[in-house]
Amino acid sequence: MSTRPNILFVLVDQMRSTAMGCAGVEGVHTPHLDRLAGEGTRFVNAVSNTPACTPARACLLTGKHTLHHRLINNDLQLGHDHRTLAHCLTDAGYRCGYIGKWHVDGVNRGAYIPPGPRRQGFDDFWAGTECNHNYFAGYYYDDATRQPVWFDGYEPDGQTDLAVRYLRQRAAERSDASADPFCLFVSYSPPHCPYEQVPQEHLDRYPPESIELLPNARDARVQSGGSRGRLARTDDAPQAAHDARKRELIAGYYAHVTALDACVGRLLGALEEGGLTEDTLVVFTSDHGDMLFSHNRGWKVKPWRESVGIPLLMRWGGGIPCGRTTRGPISLVDLAPTLLDLAGVPVPPEMDGRALGAFVRGDESARAESVWINFPAVPAYWGIPPWRGVVTERHTYVATPDGPWLLHDDVTDPFQMDNLAHRVEHREIERNLDLLLHDWLRRTDDDFASPREFALRYAPGCNLERLEMPSPPLPDVIREGQGKRARGTGH
Repeated sequence: MSTRPNILFVLVDQMRSTAMGCAGVEGVHTPHLDRLAGEGTRFVNAVSNTPACTPARACLLTGKHTLHHRLINNDLQLGHDHRTLAHCLTDAGYRCGYIGKWHVDGVNRGAYIPPGPRRQGFDDFWAGTECNHNYFAGYYYDDATRQPVWFDGYEPDGQTDLAVRYLRQRAAERSDASADPFCLFVSYSPPHCPYEQVPQEHLDRYPPESIELLPNARDARVQSGGSRGRLARTDDAPQAAHDARKRELIAGYYAHVTALDACVGRLLGALEEGGLTEDTLVVFTSDHGDMLFSHNRGWKVKPWRESVGIPLLMRWGGGIPCGRTTRGPISLVDLAPTLLDLAGVPVPPEMDGRALGAFVRGDESARAESVWINFPAVPAYWGIPPWRGVVTERHTYVATPDGPWLLHDDVTDPFQMDNLAHRVEHREIERNLDLLLHDWLRRTDDDFASPREFALRYAPGCNLERLEMPSPPLPDVIREGQGKRARGTGH
């Protein structure tokens, strides 16, 4: 086992913590993730600090909380004044590569991201794309031509091809004792919707009628247009019709997860083939989860476990315990300092996250007391107020500007169906968690201002009703290329 491990970091989009077989909750086929969990550690209480793509990814890259990296919502650009995980590793002699979804470079989702500061330290290899959710018309830009290179078929399969090639190149250099360690991020866009854009072979595994709804999703009703806020419709369709549609959408979500699991299997196989397994720290996680009709809601941004809870698996032969499951809380903002800690690289003092290397290595006494969850600028159309919260080993507690909102015992009530807030018999727990929450407000310089005020501070120029930045159309070369593929004429 190397004292300076290679790092293979697999990041997916909108996968919740229970959507894998090893979690024992949902009927998802994930043999490779289950194997990874068995050969490493599964962190049951891993959470996304601010559960939307851009703020969550900025937390991960910078080790800073949202009001410190300043990306309070999607499609904002990460400043070039941060020292990211990749900057720190590069300075310590690592070669850092990035493949797949980026989504921290601003409003132009189809933009070419040139070499330099916008790649935030990933300078050894780059096949990143700002944001694409057209999974059968995926692409990356070639630096020599600044033109898109299109993937044939399902985008994650093409991205995995690139990653396997990179790993084989690094394996070929193993005989050179002076070869630098590497850090490769492979960032897949699924299982983010559209749920139906997945290879048929994986869809066939999940007949919709076989899908078992979670207990907190059984009464939800599917919204006809979108799924961001409350999902109840005003039509008179029977509940059975809504349940059938829910199962159809969840089947697609599960199919995406299984397709990604196959990609992970190929990555693990490339490590084994190249003799890199023992010297490589493997991390698998997501930027945030997906409500998928739990609590009658959809997508992300919400404070419930289906939205903030994320899978987190870590494997490093000899460095991380095998077959361990821990409830110690850990969050995206902790991952950059923790990985630096495990790699023996100094952690910049400006990082907010904690270096939890000892905890990851198996020392339960080194676990954190709590982690911070928040969404300071919630647009009204999400149907929830702005909120702040803490997750501990046992509880989730959430407050709004009006006071306590949610209190759940996540051990006795894992589906968070019984809200204990404001109950006399839980007053002491609520008071202690509220004190902890206010300590986090102080630490993160959060004055709990209104969403509109936060938008004025952190996102000048955004639409103050929707709290979104104006989005330009995709570049013609991307729009036309995706159109050809939709018509079956692309190559």
